[in-house]
Amino acid sequence: MTFLHVFLVFLHILGAAAIFGGWLANFKTPTVNVWQWYGSIAQLVTGLLLVGLAEMQDFEVNHIKIAVKILLAIGVFVAALLGRKKIKAGLPVPTGLAHGTGGTALIAIAVAVLWV
Repeated sequence: MTFLHVFLVFLHILGAAAIFGGWLANFKTPTVNVWQWYGSIAQLVTGLLLVGLAEMQDFEVNHIKIAVKILLAIGVFVAALLGRKKIKAGLPVPTGLAHGTGGTALIAIAVAVLWV
């Protein structure tokens, strides 16, 4: 179980890096790139798996923090989804939507690290 936990944390961090890094890379010309979309999926899936794994092993889980993190992850996922749909339709991604994707991910990272 230790390897699975570490591997899921690794994928979770990669997802956060994809979202946040993609946001910073496109900050002057805001858009939602494909890596932000993949990162949002990775964050949501690995986050839920990590909580499930912790619950299975009877670790103490802060359910309020997890609820906040899930809401933020869903927000990032929806923003990335809408941004990718705009791009596939050949439309420009609104600046607020692009910055909402990265900014919400930054808030989720801050909650994960600073809420102890």
